Amino acid sequence: MFGIAFAFGLTVVTMAYAIGHISGCHLNPAVTVGLVLSKRFPAHEVPGYIAAQVIGGILGAGVLYLIATGRAGFVPGGFASNGYGDHSPGGYSLVAGFCAETVFAFMFLLIILGATDSRAPQGFAPLAIGLAVALINMAGIPVTNLSLNPARSTGSAVFADGWALQQLWLFWVAPILGGAIGGVVYPFLAGSPASSPKR
Repeated sequence: MFGIAFAFGLTVVTMAYAIGHISGCHLNPAVTVGLVLSKRFPAHEVPGYIAAQVIGGILGAGVLYLIATGRAGFVPGGFASNGYGDHSPGGYSLVAGFCAETVFAFMFLLIILGATDSRAPQGFAPLAIGLAVALINMAGIPVTNLSLNPARSTGSAVFADGWALQQLWLFWVAPILGGAIGGVVYPFLAGSPASSPKR
């Protein structure tokens, strides 16, 4: 579990440094929605971003599926999909899973918005965000296999057993709800950056 958590975190760190200056490195629909509600991202660009995120998630899962099927006796099973009830790694209920996914996404947005605030130390945002991903995965994997990212959840569910698509709704609704709450709450907590003095 620790290796998986750090792999997710390091992926976010490296991608944020690689493409953050190009696209903001929104790899996650919940993050995109939260950024819109915090007035950090234009709403008219949301459909294109989410479409790209979902397509990327499915293509990435497809590559993993192709690699995995190269091993004799491979059975996809859950294919690391997110689940609750009988499909939760720790046997957690729908309510527990919904609560965890919402709260984790809320905290993730607070971290992203705080780390990328113009008043925060510059240049370290990818590290803070990647470490947050690793920590959240350590806490959340036993509950639902941790979604946090609806696009990632969709990608794995497409190649998994049928139950994964049936439970996928939770891993869209809860992270986006948490991200939206974070996007609304952060400006109230942090306030607006002070304007530069006129010269």
